[in-house]
Amino acid sequence: MTRRLYLKLALAAIPALAIGGLPALAAEASGVAPITRAQVMDALARANGYWQRNNKPEQWPFWDVAAYHTGNMAAYALTRNEAYRAYSTAWAEHNAWRGAASDDKSKWKYTYGETPEHVLFGDWQVCFQTYIDLYQLDRRKDPRRIARAREVIDYQMDTPNSDYWWWADGLYMVMPVMTKLYKVTGDRRYLDKLQEYFTYADKLMYDQQAGLYYRDAKYIYPKHTSANGGKDFWARGDGWVFAAFAKVLSDLPLEHPVRPTIVDRFKRMAAALKPVQQPEGYWTRSLLDPAQAPGPESSGTAFFTYAYAWGINNGYLDRTEYGPTLLRGWRFLSQVALQADGKVGYVQPIGERAIPGQVVNQDSTAPFGVGAFLLAATEMAHFLER
Repeated sequence: MTRRLYLKLALAAIPALAIGGLPALAAEASGVAPITRAQVMDALARANGYWQRNNKPEQWPFWDVAAYHTGNMAAYALTRNEAYRAYSTAWAEHNAWRGAASDDKSKWKYTYGETPEHVLFGDWQVCFQTYIDLYQLDRRKDPRRIARAREVIDYQMDTPNSDYWWWADGLYMVMPVMTKLYKVTGDRRYLDKLQEYFTYADKLMYDQQAGLYYRDAKYIYPKHTSANGGKDFWARGDGWVFAAFAKVLSDLPLEHPVRPTIVDRFKRMAAALKPVQQPEGYWTRSLLDPAQAPGPESSGTAFFTYAYAWGINNGYLDRTEYGPTLLRGWRFLSQVALQADGKVGYVQPIGERAIPGQVVNQDSTAPFGVGAFLLAATEMAHFLER
């Protein structure tokens, strides 16, 4: 019997109540060994160690690399491994604590772009999450660490535009920046603008019936359909959103008026994603049309696993109802996606949709996929503390 077939059969055999309230996810009755916190910590260390050994920190501050650092900082918060903090600090210093580098505000743009003028494009702003985290850890509170973040977001808030988050990924990239800046400054305007921008994005991309988000306006049904003629929801796109909600709810004040909407969307996504998880634990790239791009994909799966774990840990999702979903997701990530040497495989390359025929295998890796894996691992570790 192959390893994958064994995993598929074993996971399918896990009864829903095997998780219950047991801290080690006891599943011995089904013949599947329990997951322990030590195993999760080992997986985290192997994945992050492999990445940092094989990738120097001196890389650009664009979203693909910056998303890794959001996971690395979560790993640092859990482990207090100073090598993790030093790695992100070296990256921030290399980029002078900035995203897109233009200082000519008359040329700043928020359409897609990889040039210095696209300062207002959210993919250049996710780096600010890590800069703010490092600022909070700094005993001296060096203002240089958050100066550019405040300059850019403050400028943005002074414009009349509300359509900055026009693609699903942008919610992960920038919503947590707004809540983190609020925590640093106490300026409520960051939260109120978050509500304004999120309201625009929600109206544009949220499908009330499905409980999921389209990647952007190009993919809204029926203008666009999946290969089977139905609605096409991209796994990593919805992964960005589901994870964003978890990060934002961690910092958003309980009394803020946008919170009930975000909680509702978070719970609706949890319910919508649960039945389309594959028996092996992963989600396919087109969530409702697995045949469009079949096979494992780990970046979307990792973001979903992180958000499920966070939701259970913080009382938003029922442990008995969603624990089996979490268990299957983590088993796929730690036993199939994570290779023996620490490489996180099965990461769909940079893109924006499920592409028929695209090769995604054990050698497919990327910084954002590793960051998502680290987020999932940190919340799994917290889950197993309970």
